Amino acid sequence: MRPRRFSATGPLKGRIRVPGDKSISHRSIMLGALAVGETCVTGLLEGEDVLSTAAAMRAMGATIIRDDAGTWHVHGVGVGGLLQPQQALDMGNSGTSTRLLMGLVASHPITATFIGDASLSKRPMGRVIDPLSTMGAEFTASPGGRLPLTLRGMSPAVPIEYRLPVASAQVKSAILLAGLNTPGITTVIEPVPTRDHSERMLRGFGADLTVDIAADGARMIRIAGEAELKPQTITVPGDPSSAAFFIVAALLVEGSDLVVENVGLNPTRAALIDVLRLMGGSIEELDRRDVGGEPVADLRVRHSLLTGIDVDPAVVPSMVDEFPVLFVAAALAKGRTTTTGLEELRVKESDRISAMHAALQLAGATVTETEDGLIIDGTGGDPLPGTREGHAVVTHLDHRIAMALAVAGLASRNGIEVDDTRPIATSFPMFESLLAQVSGT
Repeated sequence: MRPRRFSATGPLKGRIRVPGDKSISHRSIMLGALAVGETCVTGLLEGEDVLSTAAAMRAMGATIIRDDAGTWHVHGVGVGGLLQPQQALDMGNSGTSTRLLMGLVASHPITATFIGDASLSKRPMGRVIDPLSTMGAEFTASPGGRLPLTLRGMSPAVPIEYRLPVASAQVKSAILLAGLNTPGITTVIEPVPTRDHSERMLRGFGADLTVDIAADGARMIRIAGEAELKPQTITVPGDPSSAAFFIVAALLVEGSDLVVENVGLNPTRAALIDVLRLMGGSIEELDRRDVGGEPVADLRVRHSLLTGIDVDPAVVPSMVDEFPVLFVAAALAKGRTTTTGLEELRVKESDRISAMHAALQLAGATVTETEDGLIIDGTGGDPLPGTREGHAVVTHLDHRIAMALAVAGLASRNGIEVDDTRPIATSFPMFESLLAQVSGT
C-alpha cells in the first residue's frame, strides 16, 4: 500500500489538460479492433483500465501498437474475426473492460475466461450475464455471478429486444456490441438515458444504428448485425470524470483560478457541472467546439462559496462516477445537500455510499447515510478538520474514492491521510503530478 497525507497548499492556478476520456478510450480500442484496416487514436487514456482492454484485444487477434509520438495504431480483425484467446483475459480493476468485452465475445464462436483484481472480483456481473445468455452465450461464473467467469460465445447469436431494468451504459453497450455480430436487429430499450458514447462511436465506425424515442420517453436503440466497421482517426477529448476532481478543488480552495483544457461535455456525462453551477460554482466554458462528434470546451473555474441543494435523482446516470467528489463539495458548502437514487454506487469499485460516508466522517464532515444516498451538512466554506495522525481514510482499492479524498485534503486544516494511492493509476496516472503543478508544490 502507498499511503499519503493530502494537505492544504494554497490556490490552484494555471492551465492543465486531463487525460483522455476513459469511456471513449475503451471503445476506440474495441471498435478499432473490430474494423478492417488501421484506426489511429490520439489522446488515449493510458491508465491501467484501458491498457487491460488493449491487452485483451491483442489476445483475440488485433495488432495494437503505440508510436513514440503517443498515437495508438489499431489493426483490426473485422466483426466476427476475433480469435480464441490462449489464456485468461486479465481485466485488472476495470468493470467497463469486463462488461463490454463480455458483449463482444458473446456473439463470437470462442471461449474466454475473465479474471480481475480483488475489487473487480467482488462486482456482480449478473446484469450483463442475463441478456447475453438470452442471446445464446453460456456462462460459468463464481458465486453471485462474479469473476472469475468463463464465457462460451454463440455464433450465430440470437437477436433480442431487451429493456434495461436499471440504467446502465455498460449493460447497454455490452448488448449492442454483441449485436454487431448477430444476424438481424438487436434492440435495447433504455427507460432513462445513460452516456451515449457507444451509440455515437458505433455510428462513426459505420454500424447501422438508430435511436428512436418511444411514447413513454424511453430510448429505442436498434443495431443491425453482421456489420462491417470502417477504421477511423480518433482524437479523444479530456475525461470529464477526471476533470471533476480539479474543478471541485478549484471551487473549494480560496483564491483558485484554474483552466482545465479540452474537457468532453457530452450531455450524457456533464451533469456534475450543471449541479455545481446550481450550488453557485463559477465554471465558465471557453472555446466550445466539436471534436470527433463530441462537444468539448476549456473550463475556467474560480473559487466559489457553494450552497447545498437537493440533487435531482434524474441526473444520476449522467454523473454516476462524479458523486464521490460531489460529496466533498457538499461537505464544504453552506447548508444541506441531499442525494437520492444512488443505489448504483453500491456496486461500483467499492460501495461508494458507505465508503464516502465513513471517509468524510473521519475527516470531520457531518454526513448521514441513507439507503440510496448521503445527506451532508456543509461547513459553509470553512475547512474540514481533517484526519488525526495515525488515522487514514479507507479507499477500498477505489480510484475515485482516493482522488475525492485527496481533494478534500486540500480543503482541510490538518490534511487527510489516504490509506492507498495506488488505485489512482487505473484511471488517472498523472493525478498527483498535475495536482502538484497547479498548487505550486
